[in-house]
Amino acid sequence: MSENVETAPDDADLKLSEADRRELVAWTLACAERMLPMFLAEHPDDARPRAALDAAYAFLRGEMDIDDVRNWAFACHAAAREATDAAAVAAARVCGQAAGVAHMAAHARQVPRHTAKAFPGDRARRDEELAWQRAQIPARFEHYVYDGD
Repeated sequence: MSENVETAPDDADLKLSEADRRELVAWTLACAERMLPMFLAEHPDDARPRAALDAAYAFLRGEMDIDDVRNWAFACHAAAREATDAAAVAAARVCGQAAGVAHMAAHARQVPRHTAKAFPGDRARRDEELAWQRAQIPARFEHYVYDGD
């Protein structure tokens, strides 16, 4: 039986199919690209978050395998651990989670969570960014990302 692409994924399936992960990677990359400048504002010479996003793009093009993308995601999370500014930490985490979706779809659930942490003291800006993210997600993944766990 072929899978209907309009069907919402099973919330309990943390990995999902590669086709589903590719669709989610495209969404998480769009979210992460908007967050990356917050990291670079504090750490302009640290290329790890950009490299993680580039690896995820390479995965989408079929040029990089999942294990290599995971390694770049791990490096991105190391950059987050080394950052001290809350916005920079959160932005690097969003980038790392975005790349991590190539391996496991459930990482997409962390993108809004880390985005919310990037705007301490600026509730309006936080809400604006979260609303943008939610408006961009493919409809069949909305429940999976926002209510799935």
